[in-house]
Amino acid sequence: MFEIGNSLREARVRRGIDFAQAELATKVRGKYLRALEEEHFEVLPAETYVKGFLRTYAEYLGLDGQLYVDEYNSRFVIGEEQSEARARRSAARPQRRNRRIETNVVLVALAAIAVLTVIVISAWKASGGKPTTPAHKAAPVTRTGAPAPLLMVTALRGSTHLTARVGSARGNVAFDGTVAKGDPARAIRGKRLWVQIDTPENLRIHVRGKLVHIPGGQPKVIIVTPTGWHPA
Repeated sequence: MFEIGNSLREARVRRGIDFAQAELATKVRGKYLRALEEEHFEVLPAETYVKGFLRTYAEYLGLDGQLYVDEYNSRFVIGEEQSEARARRSAARPQRRNRRIETNVVLVALAAIAVLTVIVISAWKASGGKPTTPAHKAAPVTRTGAPAPLLMVTALRGSTHLTARVGSARGNVAFDGTVAKGDPARAIRGKRLWVQIDTPENLRIHVRGKLVHIPGGQPKVIIVTPTGWHPA
């Protein structure tokens, strides 16, 4: 057994090397080299760095690097492993305690469920085993006042091709087809529609339930919003 730090220091002084020179040659920061000589190994980032820096520094000073690593392992690593083992055992105790508590909670919950099941079955048998019939049924709720579709079109004469897209000319297609006389009214929903109509005068058009007039016998492109329509 020998003193790691003193041995390194004596070798460096004997060779007339300062920390700046050693740092430049070994690529190990000077404060870490000083920590090795003072055996302040806790200054280094991790045990792996201690062994690597120790080997590099010793060999740079003309010493047996493996000998210094072995000495470090024999004096420091074993004790640290025992401390880590004790720490692991200490951490395991509260975990086992928590598992016991969780197991007890589950058992209590299962017992409560079993008791409740027995009570329900007993009550059911006492009532003759017949399901309870409610005194009256609640009347179905009827919703009224649903908003009218944004656009409603009906053919007055002939047939007219109509394309409606959501938002703009590149939006998703809400409707694309022919509206012919005798067909049911076409309801097209949305908050804003881009609409192309081949023959507007052939159609009866409602916007939010309000009749609007779009003149013209030629194709027309319009924008429809809840407040009305305007040319695109």
